[in-house]
Amino acid sequence: MNLNRHKNLLFVLNPIAGDIDKEDLKEDIAAICKEHEIEQEIYPTTGDNDKKALKKKLQENLYDGVYAIGGDGTVNLVASLLIGTTIPLGIVPMGSGNGLSKDLDIPQDTEEALQLIHTNVIRNIDTITLNGKPSIHLSDLGFNAWVVKQFCEGDTRGPGAYAWIALQEYLGYEPKNYRIVTDADTFEGKAFMVTVANANAWGSNASINPDGILNDGKFEICLIEPFPRTASIGILYKLYTDSIDTSVYTRILKCKRATIYNFNREVMHIDGEPVETAEVIEVEMHPKSLKVILPVPEQDV
Repeated sequence: MNLNRHKNLLFVLNPIAGDIDKEDLKEDIAAICKEHEIEQEIYPTTGDNDKKALKKKLQENLYDGVYAIGGDGTVNLVASLLIGTTIPLGIVPMGSGNGLSKDLDIPQDTEEALQLIHTNVIRNIDTITLNGKPSIHLSDLGFNAWVVKQFCEGDTRGPGAYAWIALQEYLGYEPKNYRIVTDADTFEGKAFMVTVANANAWGSNASINPDGILNDGKFEICLIEPFPRTASIGILYKLYTDSIDTSVYTRILKCKRATIYNFNREVMHIDGEPVETAEVIEVEMHPKSLKVILPVPEQDV
């Protein structure tokens, strides 16, 4: 199925995502939509009741697709409103990391990504919820979540800013205690990081869940257990070579539901956005609950 016959699209644009100027993008969208006789509307996010405003738009209009223009936080905002509906999610990656779009093989070049407006396929992927909050990509407790919080509170965007914060925070970070009970396994002990993974890699291209599949009806809880400082370079290497699952300091729990006991009420983020910390986190799988707009596979071209 492609979008050639679709006639009405909504574009949700985050003006500040990734510190990228997006003014020319509006003209590009208008030109492509005009060429293919598609009605289009652009909604710039403000950070003030965006979800409520977008929900109202979806109730009042018959959109054939909604595109998130920004990073994983913008994608989560839009996706959370489309889960369980027949309206597909499109992504134009323009954030600091763009992790989900990379895992979905959506072009990172803006011009190429915009071509999906008129040439694409639509597929269903899984979503998960953490205490009822949708997660489409990756959510963390522990070290990475702490770094994400510092990054989001800072004034500088981009991979370089994230890497600098991670380096500073790593030296003083202490693993915390967790208990994780799934439908298949149990873990109790200290962890440097706990990642609830629906996909594979963070926007930095570090792969925490190399074998994850976005539509297999399961998610993974990826644990990095305490490790000596001397092992840090090796762990980093494995993260960037899709082999972290071979590390002796890593454990991956594949499941359909889980309860995470976050004893220290560690900071948590969902798809790159810090959220309120809870001591008990219920994780649930929602198989093939979100339609996404993807490139046409090469064999079908």
